[in-house]
Amino acid sequence: MAKIKPSKGAPYARILGVGGYRPTRVVPNEVILETIDSSDEWIRSRSGIETRHWANDEETVAAMSVEASGKAIADAGISAGQIGGVIVSTVSHFKQTPAVATEIADKLGTNKAAAFDISAGCAGFGYGLTLAKGMIVEGSAEYVLVIGVERLSDLTDLEDRATAFLFGDGAGAVVVGPAQEPAIGPTVWGSEGDKSETIKQTVPWTDYRSGEVAKFPAITQEGQAVFRWAVFEMAKVAKEALDAAGISADDLDVFIPHQANERIIDSMVKTLKLPESVTVARDVRTTGNTSAASIPLAMERLLATGEAKSGDTALVIGFGAGLVYAATVVTLP
Repeated sequence: MAKIKPSKGAPYARILGVGGYRPTRVVPNEVILETIDSSDEWIRSRSGIETRHWANDEETVAAMSVEASGKAIADAGISAGQIGGVIVSTVSHFKQTPAVATEIADKLGTNKAAAFDISAGCAGFGYGLTLAKGMIVEGSAEYVLVIGVERLSDLTDLEDRATAFLFGDGAGAVVVGPAQEPAIGPTVWGSEGDKSETIKQTVPWTDYRSGEVAKFPAITQEGQAVFRWAVFEMAKVAKEALDAAGISADDLDVFIPHQANERIIDSMVKTLKLPESVTVARDVRTTGNTSAASIPLAMERLLATGEAKSGDTALVIGFGAGLVYAATVVTLP
């Protein structure tokens, strides 16, 4: 019986660079109020959102990803030709096939990098990060690009009072590469499919194609159910990720949760008993909920503004449609 040669990957993996892209159009709450019966005060008090970015025709999923990825590659100090894998998390690329990751890999100038899309909603960045770590440690790639990108304005029902104000567009990317010491902790992830109806697309594409419904499909959610789940269950997952990494809340420098809702963020901070010294990402205020893009976009902004610095220890957690979740502790690039 032949023996398979063992893989020769790096002992560990880490995030080496980060980049982000926000569309040029900034949309204040006043624009949202043109189609729903609400108020700026209500939107801010319920979500913390003041503005969001919406893409124009040229700011496609691929175009935004290329912009964010170029910044991440430059930040990592490598060339596109060294990228061995491109993982894209998105729910708003409207071509079923081919994967948009292949287009992005080509436009960046990678050397025939492995490329694929994943659909894990707002937890997608965490899923992609975990896969990238495995590829590097296993030895199938030296550097992997992980992208979270969304054009959720295409899936927003502007007449739905519960969701019209929530969503934004953008792309965030990180380069993951080899490390000589642990810098991406064990991932605590999972799914609760029995709650899949709480965040979903209104109708299947086939219903729209057949004419059974005239309104283009959109994302809808049961706000209170999602809020309760995120506040009570995701704090537990975050604590499990800290335990898995062998650290406590007192050891953290930065907390980067999915930017879904500022009230959820505040509740998680309180439940986790995070010290006041911990920097908490609140990118949701000016970027809205960008699903898979929210964590890398928030990470990029914290580093760019100096609120976080290279080498900081950060807890990241994503959660959303599925329902799915993923949390891990990382060392910031």
